[in-house]
Amino acid sequence: MEKYTFTQARQNFASVLNKVKTDGEVIIQKRDGSTFIIKSFNPNKSPLNVKGINIDISSSEIIDIIQETRRR
Repeated sequence: MEKYTFTQARQNFASVLNKVKTDGEVIIQKRDGSTFIIKSFNPNKSPLNVKGINIDISSSEIIDIIQETRRR
């Protein structure tokens, strides 16, 4: 986990956020010893929300395939 001083993080904020994006989190420490962690956050995404693929078959062919597998 990468560690930055507050001044480094402030001066290079875009770089710090890129590091968070790749590594998941970074530590920022102030002069007074206060320590903070910045983590990436992904809003509630459904794991079922995936990009579809085009397989060039009709819905009736899909139904036939399903029925065939159920007969087995």
